[in-house]
Amino acid sequence: MSNISSEGQTSFASNTGSLKKVKGSQQSLLNSAMTIVAGACLAITLLPLFAVLYYVTVQGFNRLNLDLFTKLPPPPGLSGGGIANAILGTLMTVGIASLIAVPFGVLAAVYLSEFSKGSIARWVRFATNVLSGVPSIIAGVFAYGLFVVNMGGFSAIAGGAALAVLMLPTIVRTTDEALQIVPQDIRWASVGVGASNYQTVLQVVLPAAIPAILTGVTLAIARAAGETAPLIFTALNSPFWPAGFDKPTPSLSVLVYNFATVPFKAQKELAWAASLILVFMVLLTSILSRWATRQKVY
Repeated sequence: MSNISSEGQTSFASNTGSLKKVKGSQQSLLNSAMTIVAGACLAITLLPLFAVLYYVTVQGFNRLNLDLFTKLPPPPGLSGGGIANAILGTLMTVGIASLIAVPFGVLAAVYLSEFSKGSIARWVRFATNVLSGVPSIIAGVFAYGLFVVNMGGFSAIAGGAALAVLMLPTIVRTTDEALQIVPQDIRWASVGVGASNYQTVLQVVLPAAIPAILTGVTLAIARAAGETAPLIFTALNSPFWPAGFDKPTPSLSVLVYNFATVPFKAQKELAWAASLILVFMVLLTSILSRWATRQKVY
């Protein structure tokens, strides 16, 4: 009987081990398959990005020269020239938008995260989400009615205001989420040593959330720099140097829109070069934000 019992136990153990090996091999096969699927999805996701970057670089790189950054666009049908006025105009409008959107967006997020409670915060966050989904052309029409009509003409100020409306939701949402990520224990420790709520927010919470805040600001600036419809309604365009903040102002995105549809080869080349400059500006903004974050943290 003991021999039979030991043989049964051995057989049961052997079968159990075989089942575990089968299940282990199946799980390993499933993990490998899912890893391959995830990698393929990642490649499919990144393929359009690299394809766009490659095509824009190939089309616009040959037009990069000193004239591109120092001269005005040529008249239709003529070659040469550059896009210096559009680069300067883009910096002006995006700079105005940043001066408006960044302080208001960060302060609004600080209020939501640190001082607001209950239904007010929920409704403000809901309104921010709705605003982030508003088409950019609506922001352009809004700024047109508010600034262009009342100021009597197109201007960089109106363009900056329209871009600020588009930047605000991104800055508010990212800053709000960044402040909520900061551990609550840090706030309690600051209050415990005698700091007020305002001192805690300004000297403890905000510095800890600066990396995420800068990331949100970078995303907002990148979106604003590439917008076209709001600037057509507000800043319009100009083939000359910007004459002031209250005058029609050229921009890279509007220049690309205008030159890409004309039948002249020189203007099309400038449109590709302007597209490449826009990509470089976004990349440079991201690099500067990472550098500033690293210097602040360490």
